[in-house]
Amino acid sequence: MPESGHTWRKSFKGEPIEAAHVRLWTAGRVKHPDAPLIANELYIAVLGSGAPVIDMTLSTAGPRIRITAEGPDPLPLLQSHGAGWAIVSGLATHTGLATNQRGLWAQVGTSR
Repeated sequence: MPESGHTWRKSFKGEPIEAAHVRLWTAGRVKHPDAPLIANELYIAVLGSGAPVIDMTLSTAGPRIRITAEGPDPLPLLQSHGAGWAIVSGLATHTGLATNQRGLWAQVGTSR
């Protein structure tokens, strides 16, 4: 039986004040206690690259939640492996750099 899920996407301005909106938007859609913090750190990492707009995506599939933050340009190495990355990788089950190198993602929940 296939797992059902949902996907939400929203573009946020590339401004520090928007980080609070990212956390609230995430908390309003998924109920994992670490999801808002993970979304915040992914947003901040892409923001640090100077992106004028950051696209956030939340996707669920069964017990899993995937959070993605993506900007318009490839991320510098510092943004994809900076200080916030330690927080994300400590809280998430799986993490990575998007194949187009413009974003970062993290997955929480079981890894079945």
